[in-house]
Amino acid sequence: MAWRAPFIFTGKGEFVTCSPQKDSELFYAVLGGLGQFGIITRARIVLGPAKKRVKWLRILYSDFSSFSTDQETLISTTGPSDKVMPDFLEGHLLMNQSPLDFYPQSQRRKITSLVNQYGILYIIEVVTYYDNKNEAKKVKQMLKSLKGFLPGFVFEKDVTYLQFLNRVHDQEIELRKKGLWDIPHPWLNIFIPKSRITDFDNGVFRNILLKRNFTSSTVLVYPLLRSKWDERMSAVIAAEEEVFYFVGFLDASADNWEAFDNKNKDILQFCVNAGIKFKQYLGHHATKEEWIIHFGSKWNTFQQRKTRFDPRMILIRVYASPSEKQNPTTNMTNMHGHMQATMRGACKTIIVARTLGCC
Repeated sequence: MAWRAPFIFTGKGEFVTCSPQKDSELFYAVLGGLGQFGIITRARIVLGPAKKRVKWLRILYSDFSSFSTDQETLISTTGPSDKVMPDFLEGHLLMNQSPLDFYPQSQRRKITSLVNQYGILYIIEVVTYYDNKNEAKKVKQMLKSLKGFLPGFVFEKDVTYLQFLNRVHDQEIELRKKGLWDIPHPWLNIFIPKSRITDFDNGVFRNILLKRNFTSSTVLVYPLLRSKWDERMSAVIAAEEEVFYFVGFLDASADNWEAFDNKNKDILQFCVNAGIKFKQYLGHHATKEEWIIHFGSKWNTFQQRKTRFDPRMILIRVYASPSEKQNPTTNMTNMHGHMQATMRGACKTIIVARTLGCC
């Protein structure tokens, strides 16, 4: 699946249809641009034929090094010509308050015992899509390349493609029934370089999460390849290494969200203190200096694009004067007036610009 020809409303009040070939500067600017250059109002999604069924595996590890090494093996583009690549891969943590619904009832006591023994189990969730009966051979071949998982703790489901895609929706339905969906979600998503991911495990997973009993957190951790990212995008990733990790803390709390928010701040502070060159995904920064650090080598490009596509700073602001910080409605009023003037009254929708803690 890929997207083509997004229809973008720029900060200059212009509607532009762009692509990698047409108005390519705007096309790449909005990818990871955090809403700074334009609002994507429409896009064409290129689809392909879907497989009918899914082999869905969860593989348990007690050792973080083996867990990370095997994930990197699965996404590596090198190896034998007949190497089996998964269609989907995600890693996550299993702690003493994590749900065990995926696992057979007969195995849950054993898994709980392992969690109590190690504090954290690391899970590789790997999926292959298929139409024919030969998929079992493909799964066996893929498992052969993995070295460090716990023997006897590989769990498999065979479901329809649609059932797999709807796995989060099913959880949403249950949470809505319990009144636990429309509540604060203090999430934190960051990129960590491969060279520091073990330090992150020791300092965050085993120290901050375990010692402070944040064991109900949903935590995702899996590797990505830098070569798969187009450097022309505004998006910034971790240090100059081919492999880096996405780590997501997906918390929800009806009455204690501040504790999770403070935990997230402590995680970021740990990275700063440890000298880990991380990047926040959808970051929240309060000063211009922090945004310069965020964009790094792309800061000059960011400024040039901002001048070109949003010269009046109508969209999300990088920084603001003290008076604007005290009166954020000023930005909304100015923005609305400019948009209506530019569109000669044709635009009836008031677009409310949020800030990134700057104004």
